[in-house]
Parts: sequence; C-alpha cells; structure tokens
Amino acid sequence: MSNQEIAKNLIQLVGGKENIASAQNCMTRCRLEIIDYSKVDMEEIKKSEGALGVVKAQGQLQVIYGPGKVNKITDELNKILGKRVALGEDAVRETKAKLQEKNDTKLKNALKKIGSIFIPLIPLFVSCGLVLAVNNIAGVYFGDVYKTTTMAQIISLVGNGVFAILSVLVGVNAAKEFGSQMPMMGGVLGGILSSPALADITLFGGKLTPGRGGIISVILVVLLACFIEKMCKKVVPDVLDLFITPLVTLTLSVLAALFILQPVGGFISDSIGIIVAQTVASDNMIVSVVSGTISGALFLPLVMTGMHQALTPIHADLIATVGSTVLLPILATAGMAQVGATIAVLKKTKNERLKKTAKNGLIPGFLGIGEPLIYGVTLPLGKPFVGACLGAGVGGAVMAFFKVGAVALGVSGLPLALLIADGKMLVFLVGVLASYVAGYFFTTMIGFEDPIE
Repeated sequence: MSNQEIAKNLIQLVGGKENIASAQNCMTRCRLEIIDYSKVDMEEIKKSEGALGVVKAQGQLQVIYGPGKVNKITDELNKILGKRVALGEDAVRETKAKLQEKNDTKLKNALKKIGSIFIPLIPLFVSCGLVLAVNNIAGVYFGDVYKTTTMAQIISLVGNGVFAILSVLVGVNAAKEFGSQMPMMGGVLGGILSSPALADITLFGGKLTPGRGGIISVILVVLLACFIEKMCKKVVPDVLDLFITPLVTLTLSVLAALFILQPVGGFISDSIGIIVAQTVASDNMIVSVVSGTISGALFLPLVMTGMHQALTPIHADLIATVGSTVLLPILATAGMAQVGATIAVLKKTKNERLKKTAKNGLIPGFLGIGEPLIYGVTLPLGKPFVGACLGAGVGGAVMAFFKVGAVALGVSGLPLALLIADGKMLVFLVGVLASYVAGYFFTTMIGFEDPIE
C-alpha cells in the first residue's frame, strides 16, 4: 500500500474523518485526537499494513509507523482531513478534558513539563554532539597533538555551542512551559545565573559562583519568576503592567536566586553528582556494578510511565559540570537489549505479521529508536519485555564496570559510540554487544506465547 492508501485505511478504522479532531506526529508515532473511541477498531489497526504498534497515551490514539514513514503518512492524513482539523479545536479540548481527568496525575504532568523544556533542544544536542564526535574520534587517533590545533579548537567551539548558552535556552523554554507571558525573562534569569560577573560579588563572606546549580537552579528561579509574574498581573493596573510587572518579577527573582534558590539548586546538583559518584561512578566496583544493573533494568519501566523525562536535566547537568554523563550509556542499554529480545522473537515466531513488524523495527532499534520494538514486539508479547529489562541490567553492569561516559545527549544505540568520552568507544561497543546477547539470552530462556496468525 502507498502512504496515501495507508492513511485512507487508518481513517476508516478509526471511524471516519468526523471522528478525528486532529492529527499530528512525533518522531515515530501518528498521534490522533479521537472524539468517540467506541468507533475505533483497535485490533484491525494493529493488523493494518505499516503499523508497528498502537497505544493509547496522553489522551491520544498513537499509531507507531517508525521514523520517516510516520511523517509521510501523517501528511497524507492531513491532506485528506483538510481544513476541518484546524477547526476542530473545540472537539479536541472536550476530548482532552475528559481523558485528562481520568489519566493525568500531578506527578506525570510535572515530569512532562520538565521533559518539554528540553524537547526543543534535542536537535541542538544531536547536532552539537555529532560535531564533538569529530574531535572525540580525532583525539583518540591523533592524541594530545591534535587537541591543540586551531581546527580542534574551532570544532570544539561549535560542538559546545549549545552548552555555552544552555542556561539561557533552558530559561526561555522553562518560562514558556510554566505559563509566562514574558518567556525572554527566563532567558535573562538564566544569563544572570551563569554570568562571569557573579565571581566578583561577595555574599555572606564568600564569592558567588557563576553557573552554580546549573540548569536545576535556572528551572527553580524561572518557576518562582512565573509565580511572581502571575501575582503581579492580578494586582497591577493594566496601564502600569508593562513597567511594574517585569521590574518586580526580575528584581525579586534575582534576589531570591542569589540568596536562596541558587544555593538550593547547587545543593541539589552537588548531591546528584555525589550520588552518581558514589554509586554508578564509584571506585567501589561492587557498588558501581550493582547500581548500573538496577539502573539499566528499570529504565524501560520508567519509559513506560513517562518518568524518564526527569533524567534529562540530570544528564545535561552532569555534562556541564563534570564533562560527561555516565548514566546515559547505562540507560541506553535498555534499547539495545530490546534489539536482542526482538532477534530472539524473530528467530522463534512463526507469525508472519510479527516477523514483519520485528524486521521493520530492528533498523531503528540499532540506531537507538526503540518505540517500534517496545510497542510493536516486546511489550505486546509480555515476556520478551521482561527479557529485555533483564538484558539491560547486564548491559548496564558492563557500562558501569568500565565507567563509560558520554560527552553529549541526543543519540542512543550504536550512534552513541561517537560521543563516548575518554577514548572508550571500543569498551562501549562491548557493552552494546553484551546488551544484545543478554536480551536475546533471557528472552530465549523465558520464552513467549507465539500469537496465532
């Protein structure tokens, strides 16, 4: 079937154009706002050509088609739906209101907001990370001589671009997510907290530290600023709002930051660093390996609940403060173990559709995009998902044993090898192989019920 035919078929299976309030896509999923779920034929959608999986999440019907293809199918879908989708905002709001009351929790909403702060930055993390990969690889092969060259310095300048102004970017995005009508205020606050001028200020007998608390401090300060802004708008006359609200918000937020919030953010950031150093990066090999095993094994369930979004600022803060994150390679083994588990399923199953789904999801899986495998293969079968979790525990233990760290965010799977710090690329690949093998082994040992064709 062509992408247009797939789109037409999907519309029929969800109850027609009139039952779709809106259609959009992310990297792997076509996300549909459905008006009446009783008209949706979930089983037929799962069987439809091109679909790697179907899931109801965040008040949406999400059909997984995989990277690249999902964009084309969603475009065809919106061509068929036409302008009616843009006019369906009332239906969208009504549907969301019903589903949010049932499914949303304060914790998930808070984590979603934190994750949303960093989503617009992911392309920058990826691009800057790949630029740094050039220096990373050249440094391994040519040593310290290369690191002092002009070319290396220019590449480093470009590669570290996003981290040089990360506080400003996070400040702007955080202000948007927290409902500010002055999102640039968040950028200004981020810039103030990372300003070198702080080093010239003495407070309580000690000099202030630029960037103390990293992005954690920025998020805390911007959250306070948004609260102050909203309070001001309730009491300040409209004619004075343009002058009074920004002035009060900026002044009180900066004072609170310097006296309270930046030290608090610094304490949190330092505590995270200490926890990581004493567990995953500990000199005590037993503690390190056990922590890596637990972290790797539990990451997939975290992804399923959405709680993994809270880890993004931890990765970014570790990179900004110590130069690399040892958590990322450990957690990335979850996707790698999915690959091993899927290969085990592919070898055993006699179901032709499952074979096709597994084959289509493997290439994205090798590249670090695990959703087609999770929702199309391992999770629906149950036991292979458990096998993948156990396999990720083995891979996480290997990564922790060798203290493998990544210098940037944004990629996973095999491409993450380009971002591995301290010349440990080959060691990282050993961890990748261990994850593949362990995921395959545990899935084979546990077995699964092969679905009827």
